Amino acid sequence: MKSRSLALVVIFAVFFVFGLAACQKKVVTQPDALQQQEQQKDVGRLQEEEKISEKKLEAKVESVDAKDRGEQYVESKESMFSDILFDYDKYDVKDTYRQMLQSVVSWLTKNSTARLSIEGHCDERGTNEYNLALGDRRAKAVKDYLISLGVASGRIDVLSYGEEQPVCRDQNEDCWAKNRRAHFTVLTKAGK
Repeated sequence: MKSRSLALVVIFAVFFVFGLAACQKKVVTQPDALQQQEQQKDVGRLQEEEKISEKKLEAKVESVDAKDRGEQYVESKESMFSDILFDYDKYDVKDTYRQMLQSVVSWLTKNSTARLSIEGHCDERGTNEYNLALGDRRAKAVKDYLISLGVASGRIDVLSYGEEQPVCRDQNEDCWAKNRRAHFTVLTKAGK
């Protein structure tokens, strides 16, 4: 009985392979330059998906770490702090925002159980990969400045959205300037 079942499986597999071979379409080859461009785009997309997956994983790990410590954090609905805006293709914190960042430090000092998430954003110009990296550098620049003022690094999370969450969708410089930002989200312990 087993040999009969095995023979049927083998026969089915042979017919399946021959059926696929008969249905195979002729492959049209592209010039090498176009193939390389498509491969680079595919690699870029995969890298972007990998970065996004890593960010999601990091957020989940942080959430698990907080739960292990018996802490639960919730995001506030709106940010109580103004966004930090950046020049085109820059990530340095302008002097005009230093006083505002000092008020963030003062608030964090008074609210010792609160945490802060800094989101880096970009305008739509540039590749997705580049904008994710630039958004990350912007968020980290703000975090580094807050740390230099005495905030513990463990109280600040950074996240880059690149160009994915614009506050303005027009295609002009005024709109793009609004999208080049670091946005604050206050995380507070649940029940506080």
